[in-house]
Amino acid sequence: MSAVPRFEKSQKAERPSGRFRRMLDRLSSSQEDLECEELEEDSQASGCTRISECSDRQIVKVTGTLRTVTLRPRAGVPALEAELFDGTAPLDVVWLGRRSIMGIEPGRKLIASGRIAMSHGRRVLFNPKYELRPLGKE
Repeated sequence: MSAVPRFEKSQKAERPSGRFRRMLDRLSSSQEDLECEELEEDSQASGCTRISECSDRQIVKVTGTLRTVTLRPRAGVPALEAELFDGTAPLDVVWLGRRSIMGIEPGRKLIASGRIAMSHGRRVLFNPKYELRPLGKE
């Protein structure tokens, strides 16, 4: 066993941040890690709250990419459900009474705001105000 300490994800920011170091980090990271990092940077740049920092009953503004979009009835009423991911955690976004919304599709980036609720241990945002991000900037 080596006496050299291993760097964890939380310690990554303490590492030297030169061009060569960043290039090596990008080459040694998986595609999923790179996408998560990019989404986190986008979230910080837009001034939104990270989904992992959101708590129950908090009014938030979050941004991310829609992973999935499904039509699922809730109590006999149609509901369009989507999973928003910002690189830190997933958030379920639910539009009650809607079967579809133009532009809401997997892979689309959006900004959503509203009050977070917890349902079955997952963060949920019901009927949020939302803004679709321009396609050219993705």
